[in-house]
Amino acid sequence: MATKSPAKKTTSARTSKAASDANDPFEMLKSDHREVEKMHKAYEKLVESEADAEERGELAARICAALTVHATVEEEVFYPPVREAIDDDDIMDHADVEHESAKDLIAQIESMGPDDSHYDAKVTVLCEYVAHHVKEEEEEMFPKARKAKGIDFAALAQEMAARKAELEAEYAEMAS
Repeated sequence: MATKSPAKKTTSARTSKAASDANDPFEMLKSDHREVEKMHKAYEKLVESEADAEERGELAARICAALTVHATVEEEVFYPPVREAIDDDDIMDHADVEHESAKDLIAQIESMGPDDSHYDAKVTVLCEYVAHHVKEEEEEMFPKARKAKGIDFAALAQEMAARKAELEAEYAEMAS
């Protein structure tokens, strides 16, 4: 009797998870959250090691771009049906205000250079602020939204993925 090798089982499990994540808007957003957390940790290490301005600036730009794309997808595609379905204006208004604050910090960071006073502090505060927002989304908003009736999660995930791809292409074009 043939058995699957551990490598094949792991690859198969990853493929299956990726396929299910493609139809789950919550997992898509959580994946973005984890990616920004990783970049934040990498940024902290660069600051601690007194890395050069160019390296810090490049990573900060990636953080700002990722957060801008993520926030846009949430605001344009995810939040509207969730707001309607969960009927909790407080949590949704709170999320909107947090996005506006994050966008203000992003604009400040993007208008600065990595050697400017407070640059590293602003990037760090942005990441900490976003971590707080992520916690609220994942612990409060997402559970309510998952239970809500009337949302086609697979269709929502597809729309989110399409919008994210458009925005990432725009950022790539601007960067070239």
